[in-house]
Amino acid sequence: MDNILLVSNLILWLFVIGLALLVFALSRQIGVLYERVAPAGALMINRKLEVGAIAPVVPVQDLNTGKTIRVGGGQARSQLLFFLSPNCPVCKTLLPALKSVKSAEADWLDVIFASDGEPEAHRDFIERQGLVGETYVSSEALGRQYGVSKLPFAVLIDHKGVIASLGLVNSREHFESLFESMERGVPSLQAYLHAANATALTAEQK
Repeated sequence: MDNILLVSNLILWLFVIGLALLVFALSRQIGVLYERVAPAGALMINRKLEVGAIAPVVPVQDLNTGKTIRVGGGQARSQLLFFLSPNCPVCKTLLPALKSVKSAEADWLDVIFASDGEPEAHRDFIERQGLVGETYVSSEALGRQYGVSKLPFAVLIDHKGVIASLGLVNSREHFESLFESMERGVPSLQAYLHAANATALTAEQK
């Protein structure tokens, strides 16, 4: 009886040790995969404007204050244009993230919500989405000048009036990738990672 109990305990410990080794191996593989998977940045599809180009200067009217503001051009603060539509479900889900970004970057960044169509059509949307205190413009000319064809779309303009980054945005990570691209001085995170991978591959070949 004692021998049976001893053998069963030994087998149990072998299973436990084997399971521990398996978990350790899987953890290492997950770490490797995490390092290899590139973070998704905002997708650049704009064929009219490029990063590094001078942003078009477009005067627009803020629907909330009635004041005329200037988009683009050298200013004291950078501007983040967020092109949206009241009929775009994804745009609505991004509003809390964009408000958070605005609060976090308030020292140097102005956020402009941009759409098109009749101003009156946006009044209810502004009220329902809590955008009364935001800069909200409705201008077909603005979207046309910035080559916006799909939504939601964002353009980050630096204080010199130069386009720092732009692209389709579907998550908070996409917004953050715009700032990351601006800080690194690259067109997009994808371009930066592609260049880094090419450099690493060249180094390995040598």
